[in-house]
Amino acid sequence: MAMMKMKIYGYGLRALLSTSLSSSPFHSVPSRTFSSSSFENVGFIGLGNMGSRMANNLLKAGYKMTVHDVNCNVMKKYSDMGVSTKQTPFEVAEASDVVITMLPSSSHVLNVYNGPDGLLQGGDLLTPQLFIDSSTIDPQTSRKLAVSVSNCILKEKKENWENPVMLDAPVSGGVVAAEAGSLTFMVGGSEDVYLAAKSLLLSMGKNAIFCGGPGNGSVAKICNNLAMVISMLGLSEALALGQSLGITANHSFLTLQCVFMFLMHSCFLLGKKSGGGERVRESLIRIYMFSRACEAGLVLSRICSIILKCAQCDSDSYNPVPGVMQGVPSSRNYSGGFASKLMAKDLNLAAASAEEVGQRCPLTFLAQNIYTEICNDGHETEDFSCVFQHYYSGKSERN
Repeated sequence: MAMMKMKIYGYGLRALLSTSLSSSPFHSVPSRTFSSSSFENVGFIGLGNMGSRMANNLLKAGYKMTVHDVNCNVMKKYSDMGVSTKQTPFEVAEASDVVITMLPSSSHVLNVYNGPDGLLQGGDLLTPQLFIDSSTIDPQTSRKLAVSVSNCILKEKKENWENPVMLDAPVSGGVVAAEAGSLTFMVGGSEDVYLAAKSLLLSMGKNAIFCGGPGNGSVAKICNNLAMVISMLGLSEALALGQSLGITANHSFLTLQCVFMFLMHSCFLLGKKSGGGERVRESLIRIYMFSRACEAGLVLSRICSIILKCAQCDSDSYNPVPGVMQGVPSSRNYSGGFASKLMAKDLNLAAASAEEVGQRCPLTFLAQNIYTEICNDGHETEDFSCVFQHYYSGKSERN
């Protein structure tokens, strides 16, 4: 199987080297160097499960912090630690060079920025040079906020910072990665600003991936999760059907891997011999080429990789069947992991975005309905892989 994989990916890379795209999906902008030396005072708003751990890592890195949260108990905890706490987002902004927000939804983000005593209530004159939103929200909101921020003026110009700017920088990795400081940031906005903010982001994570213009970080996050959940649904459906037809999940996994790799190999071989197969082969190669060619290449490559290797990656690292693999949510009654209610939220964002641009996404809407049902049935706090048991009625294989 390993040899087969080498042939498949090797062929794709050879094809990639012999082909070129006519244009880049992102337009270049005039370069301007932004300095990160003025990011001494960091404001942080939203100290929940993710935000608190991210803020703690910034404290460990030596940044001077000013924080705000609607939870008074959380505020007291940080105050007891000697961290400056403020009663409103506006007060945080007044004390900060850069403000990071980590909030539950688009409405929360809009309220923190535009609401009474919000971050932008200083009128045209703002103190922070940079605003970073790490919330998972719709790209449209990210882009509107980026425009609003850029239309403001700085109280005090520093180096090349003439106007305040915004980055959308949602994360992947969950609470465990937030605790360990190993998050991956998917960043949208100006590349020069991204480079200036990169060291700050890497104080909370291990990867920061530039995805292009404003809102593209949010796009990458939504698409990444969409590919992941559709992969999980297909895998769970196949395994539950296999159980119903008399084969265990362990055997199903091995069979799925072999069949998938055989089909992919056959697809590329057919591409050498027939026009129809050639079109299939070219489509797969162009997907890979596009992902490598654009500025968001690493993110899109990851998404493409998830799609093309779904039968392998889930079975090897995120098995949804209880009793097959240790250390995954299915081995502990689907506790921990990525909550179904959060996946439902991300699917709602994907569905709304698809409707706005008129993109046909039938699998997105089907997945949205399935996870809405999962949550309505009382499983909203369980890991999203619980769909195997609670939707497909799959069986545990614990001894």
